Amino acid sequence: MNMLQLFVSHTPLWVWALLVFLITRGIAAMKPGEVSLGRLAVVPALFTAWGLWSISARYGASWQAWAIWLVGIGVGAGIGWMLLRHSTLTPNRATGRLWRGADYSLLPLLLVTFAVKYGFESALAMSPTLAGDIGFRAAYLLLSGGFTGTFIGKYLRYLAAWRRATPGNDLKVAG
Repeated sequence: MNMLQLFVSHTPLWVWALLVFLITRGIAAMKPGEVSLGRLAVVPALFTAWGLWSISARYGASWQAWAIWLVGIGVGAGIGWMLLRHSTLTPNRATGRLWRGADYSLLPLLLVTFAVKYGFESALAMSPTLAGDIGFRAAYLLLSGGFTGTFIGKYLRYLAAWRRATPGNDLKVAG
């Protein structure tokens, strides 16, 4: 229990605020409704910015690190796209919003992503030399990119549904 208390006490306050924000977003996604594309872009933008910052700070201009992260993003984007394949998405041009059904995948995905990133960042804070370990580095970059890509893929599915709708005509788009 001492180790857990040490982690919690050394975790910056912004990390806990981020966790609360992610939980509220995940819970809100469980209710169907109209949402703006801008609001749907917040989570992918947040994880993309966090990834860019983390990789820049740790690996700088290492093309290998960026390549591994981008591979993770590509795989994750495909997963994110598939997670919404059965969703019915209805653009409403009049309101500028997209009606989407309940998304029960977002909250668990956010919690797992947070836990994995928290775990990696904690391990790196305790042992910075792990950043140079090839196995740890590959896992960190692939998972970080994969989770970020999953949120990007989901957003791309929302964006595709929006773009397929003809202007001025609400069209249901599924899968």
